[in-house]
Amino acid sequence: MSGFAGRVIAITGASQGIGAELARQLAAPGVRLALCARGVDVTIVYPGVVATEIRRSGYGADGRPAGVSGLDESGAMPVGECARQIIAAMAARRRELVMGARGRIGLWLKMVAPGLVDRMAAAALRRDAGGR
Repeated sequence: MSGFAGRVIAITGASQGIGAELARQLAAPGVRLALCARGVDVTIVYPGVVATEIRRSGYGADGRPAGVSGLDESGAMPVGECARQIIAAMAARRRELVMGARGRIGLWLKMVAPGLVDRMAAAALRRDAGGR
């Protein structure tokens, strides 16, 4: 299998049958295998506000460095807790993970009144860009 050296090969269905046999055949030095049991699983995460410093390195709606967060991070979830919840949701094969009451309310509002949520988001972006 030297022709696959240095490549990443994704195999779905690798826990049994043809996928498992293919994984065994392709396993060789220099070949990296990404194995999934039955198809690709996806967990969609709605974390709310997480206490990271990345916002301080981000850009505002006007395209200039923001320098400060525009969000109130006083009740933000610690990064470690966010990661713990994501890992637990993935292990439990949950389809969605909504963290915090504000996230649940926002998700519910988006389902009930998507146009309203979109208008609120657009207004917030305009406000951040200085009214443009």
